[in-house]
Amino acid sequence: MTGMNPYDAVLLLSYGGPTAPDEVLPFLRDVTAGTRIPTERLEQVGEHYRRFDGVSPINAANQALIAALGAELRSRGLQVPILFGNLHWYPRTLDTLRSALAFGVRRVLVIVTSAYASYSGSRKYREHLAEVLAQLGDAAADLRLDIVRPFFNDPGFIAANAVAIREAAGRLGATPGSQLHVAYVTHSIPLAMEAASGATGPSYLQQHKEVCRLLDDRFGTEYALSSSLSFCSRSGSPRTPWLEPDISERLTQLAGDGGGRVVIAPIGFVSNHMEVAYDLDTVALQRARELELPAERSALAATQPEFIRGLADLLVERAARERGEAQKPMVIGRLAAFPDEAPPGSCRREPDVVTGVPVIAGEVD
Repeated sequence: MTGMNPYDAVLLLSYGGPTAPDEVLPFLRDVTAGTRIPTERLEQVGEHYRRFDGVSPINAANQALIAALGAELRSRGLQVPILFGNLHWYPRTLDTLRSALAFGVRRVLVIVTSAYASYSGSRKYREHLAEVLAQLGDAAADLRLDIVRPFFNDPGFIAANAVAIREAAGRLGATPGSQLHVAYVTHSIPLAMEAASGATGPSYLQQHKEVCRLLDDRFGTEYALSSSLSFCSRSGSPRTPWLEPDISERLTQLAGDGGGRVVIAPIGFVSNHMEVAYDLDTVALQRARELELPAERSALAATQPEFIRGLADLLVERAARERGEAQKPMVIGRLAAFPDEAPPGSCRREPDVVTGVPVIAGEVD
C-alpha cells in the first residue's frame, strides 16, 4: 500500500443532513446550536426538507462518492478504507473516529466536501476536528488527522464541471456557435467572511472567479458564450450584507436582457445538497419557467469519473509528500495550490478589527 502510506484510512468529512421527517428539527437545532434562532424560523426552513420527505440528498450523494472513490483507489491497488463523518448529524465524526481508533487507525487523511477555502468551507471543519480530538482525549493521543487542501483548481474538478455544462447545453439544444449563457452559482457568504477568507491567499470570491474563467476558456470558442457568477442560500439577518446577486435575480436580469439559453452551473457544490435541490432545482428553475427562459441545471462533480480520478490523485499526491517525496501539486490556472497546512490566521469568520484590516499570515491562531 505504498501509494497511501503513511495513512491508515481516508475520512470523508461532510456537513450532514436528516434521513427521515422526525430528524428535520433536531438536525436544524444541531446546526443552529448556540444561536437565538426561534423554533418558528427552524420550522420554516424545515419545510424545505419536508418537500423531499424529510431526507437530505447529501446523504446518498456522499455514500455514492465514497463508493466511487473506493472503486478508483482499488483499481490502483490501494486498499485503504474510507470512513465517513459529519459536522452535523449522523454518522458523527466523533463516533467514526472512536471506532477507527478501536481498529488500530492512527493516521487519517481527511477530504472535506468543499472545494473552496472560507470559514464555512474549511476553517469550520478544522475547528470541528480539533473539538473531536479534544473529546476523544487520551485515547486519541497518537491519532493524527491531515486535511486535503482546497481543490477548486484541481484539473479533475474543472473537467467534471466542464463535462456537466456541455451536457446541459446539449439538453437545451445549443449547437456550436449558438448563444449560451452560463450562470455559475455558489453558496453566498457574508461580506465580512469573504474579506477574512482572503487574509492569507485568494479569497472565496477570487477562487470562484478563477473557476469561472477556467470553465469559460473551455467554451469560449465553442459557443457565443456569456457568463456570470451568482449566489444562493443566503440566510441570517437582512441587515448583514452577503455576496450578491441571488440566482433568481440574475435570471430576471437575463430575461430582461433578451433571454436565451441558460445553463445554471452549481460550481460551488461538490455533491447534491438541499441548497441544490431546493434553491436551484425548485426555486431558480421555477423562476426561469415563469420568465419563459430556457434553462437547465448542470450536474455536479459528484461521482463523475474526471472528479473521482482527481480526488484519488489528490490523496496519492498528499501521501507522497508526507513520505518526503517531491510531489508538485496538480493545479491549473493562475492561482497556486493552497498549502497542505492552513496558514495561521486563515479563513476566519470575519476580519480582525483590532488593526482595522484583515488578519495576515503569521498571526497566532
